[in-house]
Amino acid sequence: MTGRELLDELAAQEARLVFDSFDEQTAWDLGVALREAGLAAALPIAISVRRNGQRLFHAALPGASADNDGWLARKSAVVDRYGQSSLRVGEQFRVRGGSFDEDSRLDVADFAAHGGAFPILVRGTGCVGTVAVSGLPQLEDHQLVVDILEAYLKIP
Repeated sequence: MTGRELLDELAAQEARLVFDSFDEQTAWDLGVALREAGLAAALPIAISVRRNGQRLFHAALPGASADNDGWLARKSAVVDRYGQSSLRVGEQFRVRGGSFDEDSRLDVADFAAHGGAFPILVRGTGCVGTVAVSGLPQLEDHQLVVDILEAYLKIP
């Protein structure tokens, strides 16, 4: 898949993975679904679900480390800033022949445009938070979040 094809797929994911509403119970249910999927596959991941900067769910599974928490924060900061998945933002820089780390003018200690953080999009409102996973290669982090969002929202 070319970079342009990947960007188109990432944009399509964001267009279809939209909530009608998002509250504390939704955050909990989504986080639990990610945790259960991670446990079932013995994945060494950390999980974060946030709304408007407030952490509503956090879990670290066996094999995850404090470094994963840092990655969660940095990837989520990219979603907060751009309103798009962290993978999509990083890929936009790559497709243009650049690098997020060098060209975004943002501190890499605070921002990481690597896959794994996805915007929580509410119909009629826009981005209200993030759901993020860290611990796997970036494409796998991203795909895990997408798979669970699709299942949760019952989107084929």
